[in-house]
This record gives sequence, structure tokens and C-alpha cells, in this order.
Amino acid sequence: MINVYLFIILVILIGKYILDLTIEILNLRHVSPELPIEFSDCYDADKYRSSQQYLKETTRLGIIADSVLTPLIVAFILLGGFNLADTIARGWADHEIWRGLIFAGILFLASSLVNIPFSIYGTFVIEERYGFNRTTVKTFVFDLFKGWGLAGLIGGIVFAAIIWFFSVAGSSAWLLCWGAVTAFQLFLLFIAPVTIMPLFNKFTPLEEGELKLKIEEYARNEDFKIKGVFTMDASRRSTKSNAYFTGFGRFRRIVLFDTLIKRHTIDELLSILAHEVGHYKKHHIMKNVLISVLSTGVMFFVLSLFINNRGLFDAFRMSHNSIYASLFFFAFLYGPVDMIVAILGNFLSQRFEYEADDYSARTYGQPGSMIAGLKKLSVDNLSNLTPHPLKVFFAYSHPPVLERIRALDQLRGEIELTDDQ
Repeated sequence: MINVYLFIILVILIGKYILDLTIEILNLRHVSPELPIEFSDCYDADKYRSSQQYLKETTRLGIIADSVLTPLIVAFILLGGFNLADTIARGWADHEIWRGLIFAGILFLASSLVNIPFSIYGTFVIEERYGFNRTTVKTFVFDLFKGWGLAGLIGGIVFAAIIWFFSVAGSSAWLLCWGAVTAFQLFLLFIAPVTIMPLFNKFTPLEEGELKLKIEEYARNEDFKIKGVFTMDASRRSTKSNAYFTGFGRFRRIVLFDTLIKRHTIDELLSILAHEVGHYKKHHIMKNVLISVLSTGVMFFVLSLFINNRGLFDAFRMSHNSIYASLFFFAFLYGPVDMIVAILGNFLSQRFEYEADDYSARTYGQPGSMIAGLKKLSVDNLSNLTPHPLKVFFAYSHPPVLERIRALDQLRGEIELTDDQ
């Protein structure tokens, strides 16, 4: 008789694979051969065809990766791969925390090694083919090891703390884990801009000139205090463009990709920056933090119900129970809940994007510049202009660019009508 937990986990894994495959196929079939009229002024026929081909190639790579990884995970479970990792960990360490760190390290390393070929192909073949890639082999390797190092340090600290709390605190462990992880996440939000991000990119204060003067003037008008505006050397790795807001308190800063500055007018850059300021002024960042904190609490509470569940360990062919393995096995069961949380998060995030666009248009007063900026970003990044609604529902944290443009265009009409009155 099949273990009920094993049955549920296999249904989750295979069901997710089928769902993702269906979404990607529908998304590819939804590609429109006709250029949307909104982009007729900035896309030529060859460039638009290139964007659709780019979508097809990146989607196919994702499908191939899922088609390889899903069977590997299933085989790893059925053949006792987790028990093998645990046996190795128990042979190297006697203490629960050290065994847990070794167990997690083995699984993390195995997962990373399996994913490397797909990352290499995506970066050095697909991104290179479409003119995006600027990453050298040296940078790729250094990024890989720095990422592993950070994951080992930060992830190891959090993982060890969770094991310890569940070892000593009994029924209240989930509350202590929730509090400790929340405090650590907030700490990282404060220090990441000045300690972690510079490990991967160089951040330079925006040079003196008209752009900086206008940014400072806008920030003063909106009573928006920032540590500064920085450019990031994104062109070291890719030609794609973006901007973002990061940090809290005195660490708060606006970051503009150097590729963004090169391709946009001052008004477009100010509109994009005003959009980022809008996220802060509308309290989107704090709302996202609060939602993350609450969802983390729910996760730890549900996790506490599955610690050392023998039926769950039998599903993974485990000889011994342990807190550290419980954390990994629980993640498989929690997948559907995590998906629902992600969908709700995407819905809220899309709403926030509309609100930030509205804030930019009303405070900077140039919705046309925001529209032009969005168009350039879409063209430069070869974005999909016509995603399938199911893809948007499950995977998009931002509304499709055409919907944002149409909302801004309507807002422009309202602003012009108000000005005329």
C-alpha cells in the first residue's frame, strides 16, 4: 500500500509540472503576430519578431529544465536519495545542528550543480544570441561562488536557529522561529543595500548634472528623504534596464541601472523614479513586509504540525527522524499553499504597480513620459507584449505593459481635462 504522504507529494510534483507546462504552452500560443498599435512608433517588424523568438527560446529552456528536474526529484525521493544524504551527514557529525547543516549543504550543492548547465545555456547562448549578455565566464563563476557563500552563511544561520528552537522550545518553537526569522529578515532589509548588494555590483552616486538636480528637486517637493541616488553597473552582466528602490531609514536609496540612464530622457527617468517613490508613499513596501511576516508565521505554525512525522519520513525512505529533514519534507507538502500565497501576492503587487504609475503621473505630471519609458523598457528587454491571462494570473508581479500603458493613457486624458478646466 502506497504511503499517503508519498502519494500526495507525487501528485503535487507532477501536478505542478503539468500546470506549468500547460501555462507555458498557452502563453506561447497566445503570442500575437500583429504588433500592438501602441508600439508602432518604437518597434520595427524585425525587432518584434526577435522579441517573440526570444520568448520561445527562453520558454523552451524552462520547459526542458522542468522536464529534467521533476523526474530527477521524483527519482531522488523514490530511490532513497534523502536517506543517503542523511547517512552521510550522520557519518560526519554527531550533533543535530551540524548534521542538519551537512544534510542541507549536500542537497543544496546537488541542486545547484544540476541547475548550472541550464544557467550557462541561458546566459551564454540565449542571452548572447539576442545581444543581452555582458557576463564573462570569470564574472559568472565569481557570482556563482559568492551566491553559494552567501546562501551558506545566511541560510546556514537561519537553518541552524530553526533546528535549535524546535529542539529546545517544544510547542512554542514555531512562535520563536517566526519572531527570530522576522527579525533577521528586517535586519537584512536594512543592511543588504550597503553590505550584500555591493558584493555583486558597483554602486556609484549619480554624477552632478541636470538629472541629479531634477531628482533632488522632485524628492524635496514630495518630502522624500533618501540616502542618495545611485547608478549600478548592470551593464557588466546584461544590457537589460531597470530601476528599483531599496533600504529603509537612513539606508533608503534609489538605484538606476546604468543601461537605463543611457537610453532614456530625463523626463522618462524622472517618471520612472517617481513610480518608485510612489511605492514608498503608498506604503507598498511596508504592506509587502507585513504580508511576508504573516505568511511566514502561518508557514511555521503548519510546519510545527509535521515535525518528526514518521509517516512523512517513511515517504522519503528515511531510516531516522530528524528536525532538519522535517523542514525539507514539509516544503514539498507546503507547495500548494505557497502557490496560493504567491498568486495573492501577484494580485496585490499588480494593484500596487497601477497605484505607483498613478502616483508618478499625478506628482511628476507627465504620464506621457512614463508611457514612453515603459515602451523603451519593453523594447530593450524584448518583453512579451501579449502574455496569456493564465500566465499573468500565476506568474506576473507586474501588470502586462499594454494594460499599464492604456491605464496611463486614460489618466493622461483626465489630467489634461483637469488642466483645461
